[in-house]
Amino acid sequence: MAATSGGDTALTGAGVFLVVKNADASAHVVTLATPGTVDGDLAVADRSVSVAAGKTFFIPLTATYRDPSTGRASITYDGVTSMSVAVVRVGS
Repeated sequence: MAATSGGDTALTGAGVFLVVKNADASAHVVTLATPGTVDGDLAVADRSVSVAAGKTFFIPLTATYRDPSTGRASITYDGVTSMSVAVVRVGS
C-alpha cells in the first residue's frame, strides 16, 4: 500500500518487518519512533533509515519500537512520493 503523509502504525514483534519500496528518483527517510528511556529520563533516539532511490528495504519492527500506550510502532516518512510499504511476519 502507499505510504501515508501522516505516518503509519504497525504491530511489532519477533520476525516482523516493515517493507519499504522506494520507486522515487530520490532517497527517502523512514523514521521509527523509539518510545523508551534509559534510567527513567534519558530519551532513546529515534531510528532513521535512508531508503535509496529504486530500492526496497526490510526494517525490523522489534519490541523496542512498541509504544506502551498503543502497543504499536509509530512510523513517519520524509516524503511519500512513489513510496509503498507493507508489514510482514517471517517465520512461525
